[in-house]
Amino acid sequence: MTKAELVVKIAEKANLTKANAERALNAFLETVESTLVSEGKLTLTGFGTFVVELRKARVGRNPRTGLELKIPETKVVKFRPGKILKDAVK
Repeated sequence: MTKAELVVKIAEKANLTKANAERALNAFLETVESTLVSEGKLTLTGFGTFVVELRKARVGRNPRTGLELKIPETKVVKFRPGKILKDAVK
């Protein structure tokens, strides 16, 4: 599903115009981003938790040349689904 398709679904389910649905979705995404940057964790009860974790530095390999290279540590966002979401997907 694309962002545009998601906007249409939100507009239909919430009885909003597409423009209002897009503004709401953008506000949600900006809030998630700023919360993860400032606090490192966002929990949506029943849906899941977004967490910023540190991925350790490691040695990788260039698949084309086979040469080893050092991959520096980096922050990554991980999602852990909640019980309601897990049960819905089953």
